[in-house]
Amino acid sequence: MSQTIESISLEFNKYQTDLQDLITSRQKLETQYQENQIVLNEFKNLESNAKIYKLTGPVLLPQDSNEANLNVEKRLEFIKSEIERVEKNVVDVQGKLEGSRNKLIEIRTAMAAQQQQQ
Repeated sequence: MSQTIESISLEFNKYQTDLQDLITSRQKLETQYQENQIVLNEFKNLESNAKIYKLTGPVLLPQDSNEANLNVEKRLEFIKSEIERVEKNVVDVQGKLEGSRNKLIEIRTAMAAQQQQQ
């Protein structure tokens, strides 16, 4: 019985760690999304003849404004799809975490009932 509790407890702890990692990942993606949204808004405020530069390593290289705009839009789409994927995983792990929690409660309740009968 104690081995069962130990294995379920380890499983529960693993799901908690996984959930925390997913939440951290989601926060990073959300930050990236917001930053890219700001860049896209800045592009909309630029004059048509404004020069845009892209930082590549230690060098600033000129970039076509249409290309830069498309790159940011594609990046936003990618980040949004990653956020959706992470959110799906969060729901999945939360379900597994709840299942492990319920198993632990059932076993501990059964053990407490056994002890009272003795």
